[in-house]
Amino acid sequence: MKFFTKKLYLLITFTSLVFGFMYTSSRAEEPWTSKQLMAPSDLNKIIENPNAPKTYIYSIGYQSVIKNSIDIGPGKVAENQKKFRKHLGKLPKDANIVIYCGCCPFDRCPNVRPMFNILNEMGFKNHKLLNLPQNIKVDWIDKGFAVKK
Repeated sequence: MKFFTKKLYLLITFTSLVFGFMYTSSRAEEPWTSKQLMAPSDLNKIIENPNAPKTYIYSIGYQSVIKNSIDIGPGKVAENQKKFRKHLGKLPKDANIVIYCGCCPFDRCPNVRPMFNILNEMGFKNHKLLNLPQNIKVDWIDKGFAVKK
């Protein structure tokens, strides 16, 4: 019985270490930093301010909801990634760029990582991910922020 208990303890310890490593590794690999997350209220202020610096807002999800945003389509689709690269190719590397999806919490979103990686790979310096912890409805529309008409 002691032998079985010792093996079970080792198995549980090993499993905990593996899953703990996987969790911390997946979090460490996000392509954005905390400084690159933009609060919805901050983006809304930019949209509502006619004197704000030009900001390119790209919808990389299933719906282009936010006022002045450019609809690219779901970021997980290769064709949309190509379309995004084409749009970005026309911009200076210091352009203010914000991307958003909003289909689901962005920590699980299949669209934001490929598109944010493209921004990183292309050498952009002022790009942000709109921080939509829940979804576009809860974190943008329900707060009364600017939407397309």
